[in-house]
Amino acid sequence: MHTLKLSGHDLQLHPLRAIFWPARSMLLLADLHLGKNAHFRKAGIPVPRAVTDDNFTRLEQLLQEHQPRRVVFLGDLFHSDYNHTWATFCAFTQAHEEVSFELVPGNHDILPAAAYVEARLLMHPEIYVVDNLALSHHPLPPETLPEGTYNLHGHLHPGVRLVDAAGNGLKLPAFFFGRRAGILPAFGAFTGCVAVPVRQGDRAFVLAEHQVIDVSGQG
Repeated sequence: MHTLKLSGHDLQLHPLRAIFWPARSMLLLADLHLGKNAHFRKAGIPVPRAVTDDNFTRLEQLLQEHQPRRVVFLGDLFHSDYNHTWATFCAFTQAHEEVSFELVPGNHDILPAAAYVEARLLMHPEIYVVDNLALSHHPLPPETLPEGTYNLHGHLHPGVRLVDAAGNGLKLPAFFFGRRAGILPAFGAFTGCVAVPVRQGDRAFVLAEHQVIDVSGQG
């Protein structure tokens, strides 16, 4: 785990692809895409059921480790239309009544309102400001970023491509922090990642071997 000072806050970057904000007892995650594997299986693509188990196992581990009062999902919690994985998620939230589960909606969050009520989800607007952090799913254009805030978002599934001396490359999921916005890696086990260029002044942390590794300036 790595503690990052961001806009005056100490944020803990976890190798399980989440941020814990101790001062707010808040766990931040993005792009779980729950139900994506079931959606693909319905279409005849044989995605293993273990993908879903991995998502819930890691989420449970984070709750046990940090004991957060709040879990805020930064969009794309569920991949598409309703399938049986939503019932599993509802059972998970019901088993953790001490935690407030909250959703800043993304473009994949298309379930009916009753489904979110069933899952005990507190729904936020598309831009949710906590202190001086603007939480969203999509990256916020400068003209929509609330004044004096730093944007934390998901959506892009960021990764960093590392290249060794022999020219061999490896792309790994990453946290990325630019001058005005930071991107969380996709939490979902069946999501992939897209390489984000790391420029001078940017901070990037790849996730590998259960570690958070600072690769700022190496992308």
